[in-house]
Amino acid sequence: MKVSIVIPVKEINDYIRTAMPHYARLEEKDFEILIFPDEPTEEIFPEMNGKVRIIPSGKTGPAEKRDMALQYAQGEIIAFIDDDAYPAPQWLSRALPYFQDPSVGAVGGPAVTAPEDDDWQKASGKVYESKLCSAGYTYRYLPEAKREVDDLPSVNLIVRAELFRKVGGYDSNYYPGEDTKLCLDIVNSGHRIIYDPEILVYHHRRRMFRAHLKQATNYAKHRGYFAKVLPKTSRKFAYFVPTLFVIGLIAGPILAAFFPFIWYIYAGVLLLYFVLLACSIHHAENFRVWILALAGIFLTHVGYGIRFVQGLCSSKLLR
Repeated sequence: MKVSIVIPVKEINDYIRTAMPHYARLEEKDFEILIFPDEPTEEIFPEMNGKVRIIPSGKTGPAEKRDMALQYAQGEIIAFIDDDAYPAPQWLSRALPYFQDPSVGAVGGPAVTAPEDDDWQKASGKVYESKLCSAGYTYRYLPEAKREVDDLPSVNLIVRAELFRKVGGYDSNYYPGEDTKLCLDIVNSGHRIIYDPEILVYHHRRRMFRAHLKQATNYAKHRGYFAKVLPKTSRKFAYFVPTLFVIGLIAGPILAAFFPFIWYIYAGVLLLYFVLLACSIHHAENFRVWILALAGIFLTHVGYGIRFVQGLCSSKLLR
């Protein structure tokens, strides 16, 4: 099976340049790479021996760029990956055998933090790896047991081209949660989505704190909206927990003003929260990463909880 690797991007950047040697080392050799920048470029990647096609898309969003694969992809399989990620050598060779089963519509795996990221980026990765932050979805950021899932992000999602066309591709009206909508469409078509920890990519994280929180809270407002319009995949208790946490943070001091004994309960719960938070950080490389991750999880909980409500209360998807 030939694979078309699709990378949406605003412009050719250093992440893509440094990723090319990793594509050259893929075990599976029958692939092409389609890169969709906004504007034409004279950039070439001679180390890829003609496997790369750069197709200017004009100024449009990632969902529209990925949908352009329907016009240009020559492969039976379309592998979506982000410009700030790169694949492990076995990425495609591990994925392709699953498509021998006609019930499998898509496969994917974790997008783990790139080992060369700096401490500020690694701390962002630790936030997402924490069970207190990602709950039952840490498999998206860490290699975990193989399973069937109903939602995978586009940073590491490999789909049958025919099925991708049949379900209508990505729905840009749901950006940046269009991958959730696509996965729901795949499942509703009667196909399965398989997660395999060996179908692995490395993902450069946003740096703490501003860039990380902007990304995380942007996810939150869209997940809040999806909880209303896509209940099958998004109306899950775990997504509501940060909002309950924020309500508790605010309500505790207010109630304590009338019932002083509540201060003891409030302080005890907060102490337990931070102990659990500290224990949830997965193998921090050093103390600075641990401290940054500790603060990052707390701020992510607060920001996510607030923005989730914003999305939940919105009558239309917020950009």
